[in-house]
Amino acid sequence: MKKFYVKDVFLMNEGEEIILKGWVHKIYDLGHVNFVRLRDKTGIVQLVAEKEQLVGLRNEACIKVKGTLSKNDKAINGMEVQVKEIEVLGKVYYDKLPFDINGQKINAALETQLDHRNVSLKKPSVMAVFKIQEEIGECFRKFLKLNNFTEIHTPKILASGTEGGSELFTVNYFDHRAFLAQSPQFYKQMMVGVGFEKVFEVGHAYRAELHNTYRHLNEYVSLDAEMGFIEDENEIMDLEEGFMNYLFENLRETCARELKMYNITLPEKVSIPRIPLAEAQKIVYEKYGKRSPKGDLNAEGERLFSEYVKEKYDSDFVYLTKYPLSKRPMYTMPDDTIAGASKSFDLIYKGLEITTGGQRIHDHDMLVEAIKNKGFKPEEFEFYTENFRYGMPPHGGFAIGLERLTMQILGLDNIREASLLPRDMKRITP
Repeated sequence: MKKFYVKDVFLMNEGEEIILKGWVHKIYDLGHVNFVRLRDKTGIVQLVAEKEQLVGLRNEACIKVKGTLSKNDKAINGMEVQVKEIEVLGKVYYDKLPFDINGQKINAALETQLDHRNVSLKKPSVMAVFKIQEEIGECFRKFLKLNNFTEIHTPKILASGTEGGSELFTVNYFDHRAFLAQSPQFYKQMMVGVGFEKVFEVGHAYRAELHNTYRHLNEYVSLDAEMGFIEDENEIMDLEEGFMNYLFENLRETCARELKMYNITLPEKVSIPRIPLAEAQKIVYEKYGKRSPKGDLNAEGERLFSEYVKEKYDSDFVYLTKYPLSKRPMYTMPDDTIAGASKSFDLIYKGLEITTGGQRIHDHDMLVEAIKNKGFKPEEFEFYTENFRYGMPPHGGFAIGLERLTMQILGLDNIREASLLPRDMKRITP
């Protein structure tokens, strides 16, 4: 008889025989009747066992169960398994679990949960975060392929930083110094120029930022897209808005169980307002009395402005546009209508920036001059700028932080909850 998953149990008929394999989630030894809850990657089911079948059984032991399905309105989803045989496949060797994973919430500090990640991930609601995250990545690939994008895989060990500055991790690369990639930006643009036209990547990015906040990681997964032959940055915003609608439609279908765990209802339609940064700063000051840093909104400003957008537009999303050129990377296209502005944007979702994007400079000489204006040496970027000598189309793109998007969809309190094995200023294990 083949092994079934827990999810299959609730689609089968009473009286059918079944074999299940998973972990002991919880044991209820009530004397007159005994229950074991078995957990696998698809859910939890109730087993009804004889007392002698519980001998030596402990929470988190791996077991194989053979039994018969039986209806019980009080059981999970109205079905349980009358056990015939239990075989322990993997014994446990602990005295006490570091914390209980059977309650509504884990009664332990987040740092303790992360110290024992192999235990906290066993909790179904924690594992659900990564089912959602898996589907986000899958939808990103499917949506872009439907729109004629090509998936690429770019190097993460680089000779120079993508955006310069001090936020670079250095690597001893044989006899010289190299850097971990802040983003695949240069290579995305290269691949647009060589003829792929539209490219995307799902890959890790590294930022040596001295931030230890609820929204920062030093290693994260970036969902990157770049496309050629655009008219302006609005095409890039249109593309991402289309992706968000595609994503939410798919999550409602594929992750209904996981969304229900977090009491999340996704909107049927995502329509994203586009508001210049200067206007947003003015609104934050006039409505909330909060000043913004030059050329940006701070974390509080993003949160307050999102409240305003929710009230006025009934949207959890807002594009902030027309950022000052001085605050953007060297490859950013200047705006041709507002002096000192750029054709770039950030996407704010429920008060948090999840995306940066925009149109890029595609003219070789203009790009070289922009590199100089940022205080860099063009000769150090010839591997990048050479591509622009051979016919680069107008192009642009965006990058979404996968963990930030996951966190905001589920309303998590800390981005580390949305990272399988987070890397931050203080954590490089487990």
